Amino acid sequence: MIQKCKEMLAFSRRTVIVLTALLLSVAPLWAGSDYKSSPEYVSLRNAVHRAFNDGDSTRFFTSVYKLEKYLLNQNDLHAYYTQRCNEVVFELNRQNIFEAYKLSVRLSRELTERKLDKEMYMAVNMMGHIYHFSGNNESAKRCFWEVIRMIEKEGYHESLPPIYMNLVNIVIEEDPEEALRLIDQAASVARESSPEREFDVETRRTLAYYRMGDMERFDKGYQEYKEGEKRGMSSVHGRALEVYHLAQKGKIDEAVKLAGESLDDSYATIAEIYSSAGRWREAFEMQKKDMKETDSINSLLLGSSLQGIQTELKRYEEESMEARRHLYAVIAIAVLLLLLVVALFYIVRTRQRHLREMRKAYQRAIESDKMKTVFIQNVSHEVRTPLNVISGFAQVMADPERSITPEERRYMSDMVVHNSNRITLMLNEVLMISAQEAAADEEPVTIPANVFLRSIVTGFHLDGEKRKRLRLNYETELGDDIEIHTCQNVLRLIILQLLDNAVKNTPSGDVTMKVSTADSQLLVAVEDTGIGVPSQEAEHIFERFVKLDPFKEGMGIGLSFCRTMAQRIGGKVYLDQSYAGPGARFVLTLPIG
Repeated sequence: MIQKCKEMLAFSRRTVIVLTALLLSVAPLWAGSDYKSSPEYVSLRNAVHRAFNDGDSTRFFTSVYKLEKYLLNQNDLHAYYTQRCNEVVFELNRQNIFEAYKLSVRLSRELTERKLDKEMYMAVNMMGHIYHFSGNNESAKRCFWEVIRMIEKEGYHESLPPIYMNLVNIVIEEDPEEALRLIDQAASVARESSPEREFDVETRRTLAYYRMGDMERFDKGYQEYKEGEKRGMSSVHGRALEVYHLAQKGKIDEAVKLAGESLDDSYATIAEIYSSAGRWREAFEMQKKDMKETDSINSLLLGSSLQGIQTELKRYEEESMEARRHLYAVIAIAVLLLLLVVALFYIVRTRQRHLREMRKAYQRAIESDKMKTVFIQNVSHEVRTPLNVISGFAQVMADPERSITPEERRYMSDMVVHNSNRITLMLNEVLMISAQEAAADEEPVTIPANVFLRSIVTGFHLDGEKRKRLRLNYETELGDDIEIHTCQNVLRLIILQLLDNAVKNTPSGDVTMKVSTADSQLLVAVEDTGIGVPSQEAEHIFERFVKLDPFKEGMGIGLSFCRTMAQRIGGKVYLDQSYAGPGARFVLTLPIG
């Protein structure tokens, strides 16, 4: 039964992330007196904790602002910034990632301005949460382990349990045993330095047992939770625990009802409950409702770029409707031929086939939602930074009371232009997706190879700083009489993307396009003297949204676009691993004639 439960849960790919509040339990490092035993502080702290666990935004922000004001009056900056982190965590739990990002930026800026190096782990911790919610789990884990190192160095051991729990949320799906080891570490630290956190940690352990399918230990942990609840204790995981307890007892409808009434991310949880019970049709419907609820305004703005995904979802819905029509027909046949053994065997086999189709449709819908979410997160993250730069410099330049030197004005103007170009390039990358469909309708034409390729290089635009540090070169072994028969707009886009990729990854030096022929093939090689590509990443970089350096400009779809479009016009794009460097060499091959 446990194994069957694990297999069913594997179909639910959406992870519900719940972060706990960062409470305070030790004596202040800056305050002159032990205020934390005072009734006023205890009342303020408990109000924050209860509002956080209830998910009540009005109560939470009202109570946390009061507590922050109190902590500033006590001159306890460590405690004050801990509560600032709670604001970020609360917004993340509500899926308000942009609001959490703004709060994190403000927190990092203040810590830097006040030179509070000992508290910098808080900013790193919040960035780990942002990475996690954006789907970048590897970067999130690196951040959280760095936070643990910084906390242990500074002696803030009471803050360690929540960081371990952050790591648990990341590894629970891929390595439940590692998650339990992390929970053990969190519980050990909590018992020694912050006992009030231990109940939350143990409640999270019980949820991990459910995830692992260990229902015996899950039941035991649930009973311990109920005993703690009788003693007046509460946990942010309590509502989820009640829901999964009902599901584990087979009370699926009661679990669904409770999830809908008490959990923020109820549709996803209900879909998981239905899938674990084998009720695939209800799970599929809940997943569709969850996707509709979580659609953001970004998906509307980028609707044209997501047309392919929407079309695929529509096809899945049509397949589901067709499957239901077949199911009704099978039921009718079963009623008419109930006494016939052969007909009964046929009906059973048909129903099994339809259920398999519905499970596949359910999985494909989840994958499509994940792809759409990753696309929106990449676009929104990449656009936000240049917009902030443009807005900031525009406000400075427009301020009549601010004295700006010509050099400063020129620098600000260059930065505005540069970031405007960044946004333009990112929008061009988005439009490349729709260009893939348009390419199928473009008629190939015959063009002079040298003239066409040389015009692309000479017309390629470099920013001011890039013009000073980079040289664009064109070298050819072709005669001017060589012609190629291809879709010239597609070819132009491919080469522009290869040049743009080389320029992005070459701080200074040369970017050279070399043209030659071999075995009736046109070879267009783009070489650079930049940072190069590790051999183990030679194929990985051609996947969508992959960037070896997450801080580089762009969304990571350029090379994927190049390979896809090259295949559509009969060619291919690859990384030449035999190139000695320095830098990298990308090659485009096309048939001549």
